[in-house]
Amino acid sequence: MISLDPVTLEEHGVRLEPLTQAHHDGLAVAAADGRLWELGFTSVPEPAQTATYMEAALAGHEAGHMLPWAVRELGTGAIVGTTRYHDVRAQIDRVEIGYTWYASTWQRTHVNTTCKLLLMGHAFEAMGCGVVGLRTDILNSRSQRAIEALGARKDGVIRHNHPRRDGTVGDTVMYSLLAADWPDVKRSLTARRARHLGLLDTDSHGSLF
Repeated sequence: MISLDPVTLEEHGVRLEPLTQAHHDGLAVAAADGRLWELGFTSVPEPAQTATYMEAALAGHEAGHMLPWAVRELGTGAIVGTTRYHDVRAQIDRVEIGYTWYASTWQRTHVNTTCKLLLMGHAFEAMGCGVVGLRTDILNSRSQRAIEALGARKDGVIRHNHPRRDGTVGDTVMYSLLAADWPDVKRSLTARRARHLGLLDTDSHGSLF
């Protein structure tokens, strides 16, 4: 059965640091870059709500169903976003990756691809997960395209499933990757990151989830 011990993950200039209160100011600045909270179907907090957002993430870890990280870009030293495992079902070795967002400046760069490699690699290779789930709002078509580009399977749509910031109720699109899918997904993500970093002579492809 998987456990949710905080762990630092680092690769190619990106570090995932277990979330603590020390990340508050950096996350507030990251959220303000692009006014990301104005996208009603995302989980990005307004800067003034950063503390409440973090408290919920840390409470989820204490309750045993979340493991949150702050994302640091090592070239600048800046906190550029956050991500977490959530809806953890330890009895069946399942985690979901979500609550992921990045400052506008760092979207469509190597940061998200590297984070996904770190998170999925840790889930499948270190924790022994059998499945990693991903989900997004049905209105977030960019996120759906990015998840599908991984090779994740679309499991279905849960209708009328989660509250949006504007008071409406959204439908949730559910995806999953099995442990058997991971080798092919890892190769694809590694090649994508190489394109981002200019290591291959091909066009770059952004990831937005």
